[in-house]
Amino acid sequence: MPQTPETHPDPTRDKSHQIARTIDKSTGYLLLIIGAVITLIPFLWMVFTSFKPEGEVFLIPPRLLPQEPTLDAYQNLFAKVNFGRTFFNSAIVTTSLTFMNVFVCSLAGYAFAKLKFRGREKIFYLFIATMMIPGQVTMIPSFMVLKSLGLLNNYLGLILPASAAIFGIFLVKQFMHGIPDDLIDAARIDGCNEFRIYWSVVLPLLKPVLATIAIFTFMGAWNDFLWPLIVMTSDKMYTLPVALSMLNGQHSTEWALLMAGAVIVTIPVLGVFLVLQKYFIQGIASTGVKG
Repeated sequence: MPQTPETHPDPTRDKSHQIARTIDKSTGYLLLIIGAVITLIPFLWMVFTSFKPEGEVFLIPPRLLPQEPTLDAYQNLFAKVNFGRTFFNSAIVTTSLTFMNVFVCSLAGYAFAKLKFRGREKIFYLFIATMMIPGQVTMIPSFMVLKSLGLLNNYLGLILPASAAIFGIFLVKQFMHGIPDDLIDAARIDGCNEFRIYWSVVLPLLKPVLATIAIFTFMGAWNDFLWPLIVMTSDKMYTLPVALSMLNGQHSTEWALLMAGAVIVTIPVLGVFLVLQKYFIQGIASTGVKG
């Protein structure tokens, strides 16, 4: 039989492939760095502007770093706006709304994914259909309902209407499909009721998707402007976005003062994301239960 000649790897070809992969990887990192810098420039401009005297804000040519850094903008912010009260309002509303959304979405998502009841799919599709309705359409009916319940100018007026996000229920339901039914059936055999199964078995496994819901809910509630403006009629009940909008004068705006307020408003959002980012990444990457 004829012998097949031995094939030896071509070192030149392997080296060229390695160089091509290195170039591709370096190009990717370079593009990511450029994108990160472009994203950070407005944020850095906001931070440095908050430390500038008012006369330096519109210097030509513009300068990123302040020539004479000052804390006047932060001092004036607390003097002109009841900042402590508005910060407290935003913290109460956002924290309560985040916990309510996480609890309700996880409970509803578990029911739609693992419990069998009549009309389950139809009810779920009806919920999903409501996502197609713009929020502006339901503002007037929601306002009238809150008025009839006496919840205007009240924390509950901001918390209750948004305490069950349909998108969050959808995320939990899809994530729940990755949890084996055998795990839940074993808990039922051990005598656990449905709420005990949800609380002790299911909820610990939902950390990644619940962190995702918490981040989205916190950011949306913390930055919400229109609904608090409609519901809250007293300046003592304003949240931070509404209070900051009052800094825009009719004829002029103190930009250093406004940037100082924006910096303070941004810090809690960054803090929440940094704390939950590990679970947030897991929520995106997870496809099932890890043993």
